[in-house]
Amino acid sequence: MDQEIFGKVDHYISELLAPEDKVLKETITSLDAAEMPQISVTANQGKFLQVIALMCNAKRVLELGTLGGYSTIWLARSIPNDGKIVTIEFDPRHANVAKQNIEKAGLLAKVDLRVGKAMDVMVELKKANEEPFDLIFIDADKPPYAEYFEMALNLSHSGTVIICDNVIREGKVLDENSTDERVIGVQRFNKMLASNQHVTATIVQTVGVKEYDGMAIAVVK
Repeated sequence: MDQEIFGKVDHYISELLAPEDKVLKETITSLDAAEMPQISVTANQGKFLQVIALMCNAKRVLELGTLGGYSTIWLARSIPNDGKIVTIEFDPRHANVAKQNIEKAGLLAKVDLRVGKAMDVMVELKKANEEPFDLIFIDADKPPYAEYFEMALNLSHSGTVIICDNVIREGKVLDENSTDERVIGVQRFNKMLASNQHVTATIVQTVGVKEYDGMAIAVVK
């Protein structure tokens, strides 16, 4: 099987079960207009996040890595009107694009968009004694993934679901001699996850229009 069939099947699934409305489509095109990287989750992955949020009755969501707000919109649509998603974006320019897209989606009341380093904002949330989150989606810079996850545990409760994207890197995690800091980051994260006694976790391989990767899914004990 080759990449072409994976892409076709991805489109098949998305058209059936995760059709994009005008807002989602315009969110993707806004990245090109702002010369931002097209690294958002796919429509089917956005729907996957939405399903997980509904499965765990998520009311409070934390997202690391807003980019243009595409996954933020999928997640915000899955929580109740009195719910809240705190989403963190390091790049102020990206955050500005995301805010515009979230506003177009009519979801500003549900979204708390914070600009800064993910770890710094997470520490602020902890110091502020914020209520724990029901779902945490980590899709930020890869080198500190292990540290992000450990900090996420401090913002969780028993039953919180933590999802980490891009942890297979097209199979490059198998290369123990890799010099790619992103690969090294997720290798370190994956090893940490395997020995972490605070969660029950696994990694699911993903294929589709975004090629070959994987998501780690953990439930806090």
